[in-house]
Amino acid sequence: MRFLFLAVVLCCAASLALADEPKNEPTSEKAQKTYKEANELLHMRRLGAALDEFKKADKQDDGHCFGCQKQMIYYGSKFGDWKAAELGAQEMIAEAQDPKGKAIAHYQMASVLMAEGFDTHKDAALSRAHDEISAALAAFSNFPDAYYLDGRLLAHLHQDEAAKARFEEFAKMKPEHDVDRQRAIRYIGNIELARAHMAPPFEVTTMDGQKFSMDELQGKVVLLDFWATWCGPCREALPHIRSIAAKFHDEPLVVLSVNLDTDENKWRTFVAENKMTWPQCFGAGFPGEMARMFGVNAIPHTFTIDADGIVQDEKIGDASIEGKLKKLIARAHELQTAQGR
Repeated sequence: MRFLFLAVVLCCAASLALADEPKNEPTSEKAQKTYKEANELLHMRRLGAALDEFKKADKQDDGHCFGCQKQMIYYGSKFGDWKAAELGAQEMIAEAQDPKGKAIAHYQMASVLMAEGFDTHKDAALSRAHDEISAALAAFSNFPDAYYLDGRLLAHLHQDEAAKARFEEFAKMKPEHDVDRQRAIRYIGNIELARAHMAPPFEVTTMDGQKFSMDELQGKVVLLDFWATWCGPCREALPHIRSIAAKFHDEPLVVLSVNLDTDENKWRTFVAENKMTWPQCFGAGFPGEMARMFGVNAIPHTFTIDADGIVQDEKIGDASIEGKLKKLIARAHELQTAQGR
């Protein structure tokens, strides 16, 4: 589940916009050629080779290639090339021209260091990430995402009261029904959750108009199923998912299928023809927002999430998950009994 951890950290885009965002392309002719080759490699899905070319183009441009830096941060983090990711973020900090730009650049560095800390299990990286967030807030204090990220950092560093204070600041800056605010409120009430492998907060509307929010599903087990009509293995796994939805229909379990087609009408027709009666959500392409949030790169892909919202299992392809679901459902019943539901 390493990639979900990284996706949760790195897909959190800053809520500010750069006043004058630099152009992506490098300025030197030599670097421009390399940059073009790097993007061609991306289109060919040769991601590791593309990262090497982005690093090369950035060096050829004397560390001024903003587009290279963005890709170094993203793919460096994805492949665990922390030297490249940190360099990209450091160059962004050096190039930032205004307070908002500096705040976002420090936030990007903090995100890299947090992902690095999770991946390498080193608190030193998390401490450095906290310092970067402090620098971001010093540059521009009206930055909700920075408060939220720092709350998670401080929780992992076991500075619980400071972490709660950060989440409280974040909650004040967000509207009442914001999904991230809901998550922050839960962290304030139970700081242990901020250290857990929580599923990303999300809110979706299903085909029949139901709204589902991850944190409003507290107390229920969630089976999140990513699929597409064009995916042969997904169609082969469909009877299994249908069986689970029927077998546990009266249990505290929500099966939520997220479709990654681009043709909504094709999705609706397929769902009707195959009697997919459990909650269905259109994810608008691959990778859509939900897929990026969960770091989904291959389908069928399922996530089993317990009654606290903690990811307990992740499977690519059709796999036996009933045993895990039975255990998590039993615990959900215990929690309901304890809470007098």
